[in-house]
Amino acid sequence: MQNNTAEKLDVNRYLLDGLNPEQREAVITLDKALLVLSGAGTGKTKVLTTKIAYIIENGYAFPSQILAVTFSNRAAREMKERIFNMTPGADAVWLGTFHSICAKILRNNADLIGLSNNFTIIDTDDQLKLIKQILKELNVDKKVANHVANAISRWKDKCIRPNDPRVDATSIEGKIYAIYQERIFSYDSVDFGDLLMYVVRIFKENAHILQKYREKFRYILVDEYQDTNMSQYMWLRMLSPIGAGLCCVGDDDQAIYSWRGAEVGNILRFEKDFMNTKIVRLERNYRSVGHILGAAASLIAKNATRLGKTIWTDGDSGEKVIIQRAYNGFDEAKIVAEKIEKLRKDSVAFGQMAVLVRAGFQTREFEERLIAYGIPYKVVGGLKFYDRQEIKDLIAYMRLIYQTNDSLAFERIVNIPKRGIGASAFSKLHTRAIERNISLFQASKEILGENSLRPLVTESLTTFIKFIESMRGQKDLPPAQIAKIILDETGYMNVLTNEKTLESQTRIENLKELLIALEDFEDLPTFIEHVSLVTDSKRNSTDDVVSLMTLHSAKGLEFEAVFLAGWEEGVFPHSMSLQEGNLEEERRLAYVGITRAKKYAFITYAMNRKVYNQWQSDLPSRFLAELSTEHVVHSKGKTGR
Repeated sequence: MQNNTAEKLDVNRYLLDGLNPEQREAVITLDKALLVLSGAGTGKTKVLTTKIAYIIENGYAFPSQILAVTFSNRAAREMKERIFNMTPGADAVWLGTFHSICAKILRNNADLIGLSNNFTIIDTDDQLKLIKQILKELNVDKKVANHVANAISRWKDKCIRPNDPRVDATSIEGKIYAIYQERIFSYDSVDFGDLLMYVVRIFKENAHILQKYREKFRYILVDEYQDTNMSQYMWLRMLSPIGAGLCCVGDDDQAIYSWRGAEVGNILRFEKDFMNTKIVRLERNYRSVGHILGAAASLIAKNATRLGKTIWTDGDSGEKVIIQRAYNGFDEAKIVAEKIEKLRKDSVAFGQMAVLVRAGFQTREFEERLIAYGIPYKVVGGLKFYDRQEIKDLIAYMRLIYQTNDSLAFERIVNIPKRGIGASAFSKLHTRAIERNISLFQASKEILGENSLRPLVTESLTTFIKFIESMRGQKDLPPAQIAKIILDETGYMNVLTNEKTLESQTRIENLKELLIALEDFEDLPTFIEHVSLVTDSKRNSTDDVVSLMTLHSAKGLEFEAVFLAGWEEGVFPHSMSLQEGNLEEERRLAYVGITRAKKYAFITYAMNRKVYNQWQSDLPSRFLAELSTEHVVHSKGKTGR
């Protein structure tokens, strides 16, 4: 007995000695429903992994009796590796994403809802393809496919089935949902939303199954609890109705995914949802210097709906957060590029620097400045500006207008937007071009003269060819004007506008940004050459590159130096979020951005910015005034730290 006690003391000393008091308290608390409020950079993963090892090593549960849920496969892999290094047998822990855990439960109980245990999980591409098929069957324009897919996903996020009264069965979305769900069920398939919805249904309709899993999982740990949606919340509440053995880790100040269905209210009402609760606040930050943390804390304190905590460090205060005003967007990008060069000379690696923007369209000016300065970069979580689909489409139109023999450009846009020129018709054009060694444009004109295509294809192709030829007569117009005519007369912009999805809105913003970029070019040849040079810039083969990304993509990352750009009203906070009443989420996004920085944080804003070819002067972001003057400094110089 003494030996066992000594062994436990040694193990616990090994597991707990490296923890601060709050982390230790979070690890050893097992008799309450525990919410660990973990601020940015406070070591939440260390707490989660150590708690699992602590439970196993002290014999409180077998590994197979522990359920640990993450939000990404990457996080699950990292946790598994850390736990395995601390304790043997960790492979038996049920550790994975909500979807992977529910897939496992569903395969074991698929017969209860009429599926085989070999059901197929379809991805988002297959989901969209099926929705488009159904739209075609109903003679509905396929351009609403993304909108319908989003509507279906939001319903499933709330465990709302097609026959639920909350689904308007007479609407296009409701009709498609009913057919879609019946169709994939007949295919013995499920999508990601079904995984949770079906498991919740099984638990509701089969009390003995629910009880089996309640008894199986003695301890349940959930990471990033602030990002849970309603179906994930319902699933968790069913498994742990009173919270016995439950530990949820999260940060209400980093809840930034409401547009994806996340419900910040899940974490805010934790104490009301479960019995015998305890909250442990992890506030000691191991990432950032004091002034950065002070600035972030002063900003997020302005949010009313939060549980409350203040991150701090016992390390150096470091440099204050620098706020710098730029004359316009070009000047802003130039200031950032020059600061990056200065930091690089001061031995900060490119790979330890990031430029964070609110929306993807903002990356264009920074990309062009970084290229001009010879600074290697990568766009994280997205494509480089000139690699984006809508940008390449519009440029392909401009290339074809400039040079009709450009068959690659012709091939890209002959059926964009959709004009009924399918694979069969294009094959005839391609064969003729090869046989006669002529361009696709010339081959089209020849074939049209022979009346060998179907009438509808003939009409569409004729209209397309005439449009390109008419634009050839206007190719000396300013490039921005040419681009605007293309977007208007082809209906490209209308198609995106009518989709009414977040993706289509992002693509519209990118096209508007391209129109602004085109204002800098006097003629079409100059712009086309510029694009060729920009897109030909080689990607750096090493990891030592500046990261360029949106604030949403930056969550969970950290850098020595962070540049937060475009802090103006309407840009950040974003005008759409303000209209929707999501100011507090925008503030949380700003908090996330600032806390990515370890040593240096720079915030820039422009006095003037071109939006859709019109100059506008927006007020500086309200967030700037909310930063404590104790932790920030306004730079008067144009460059330098």
